[in-house]
Amino acid sequence: MPTASAALAVPVLDDLRLQLPSISALERLQLVAKHFPEKAVFSTSFGLEDQIISHLIFDNELPIKVFTLDTGRNFQETYSTWNKTLLKYQQPIEVFHPRQESVEELMRTKGPNSFYESVDNRKECCYIRKVEPLNRALAGQAAWVTGIRAEQSQNRQTMDPVEWDAAHNLTKIHPLFDWTWEQAIDFAQANGIPVNPLHKQGFVSIGCAPCTRAIKPGEDFRAGRWWWEDLSAKECGLHSTTAHHDGPDPVVEPVEKQH
Repeated sequence: MPTASAALAVPVLDDLRLQLPSISALERLQLVAKHFPEKAVFSTSFGLEDQIISHLIFDNELPIKVFTLDTGRNFQETYSTWNKTLLKYQQPIEVFHPRQESVEELMRTKGPNSFYESVDNRKECCYIRKVEPLNRALAGQAAWVTGIRAEQSQNRQTMDPVEWDAAHNLTKIHPLFDWTWEQAIDFAQANGIPVNPLHKQGFVSIGCAPCTRAIKPGEDFRAGRWWWEDLSAKECGLHSTTAHHDGPDPVVEPVEKQH
């Protein structure tokens, strides 16, 4: 059954769905800021798409708060891009970390690389390091902006540029949803946007260092994420829009352990 918040959001969702296809990415963000004053946030992981959105927000002084999830296992190149972004725009980026006691318990009982042993273990790690901190970051917000593009994976092609996120009880907007990778590269170069150097090394989707690799020519954009798993399991749970319980999904699928 739809929540009261979902019912109230219907007119705004309809307006966004009507207008977004025909306007620019900047205009899309301006529309988000208009509909959700002081209640819109953007999550960045410092990949190409996220850097473009951060640029549009900071350069145009839009009232959309930017935050990131520091899982504790990011690439050094990602931290470097983060620092360059702060230096260029002189705007704050809020940080959410996993709960220390949860990480300590996971490491104590399963060690540092349990995510290689099963999908269930990997989702547990993703939940502790990403999903739970995200829940805190989105608490009390009305709109969540992301860098999702339809081209990134088959799963994402079935998404909409504007969605109702029942998991977090807010509206979710993807302002670059219809952009191509080449379009994103050209925009970043034309605007002097700091770009994560991992992209030049073949990394398209960038996550935690132990769980991300460069992709080969012709591979799916998400092939570099959790590459030891089946293609159907290429999400960590951050972008599930259905209501969920407080914990990882109970899926157990043994996979070959990596060393």
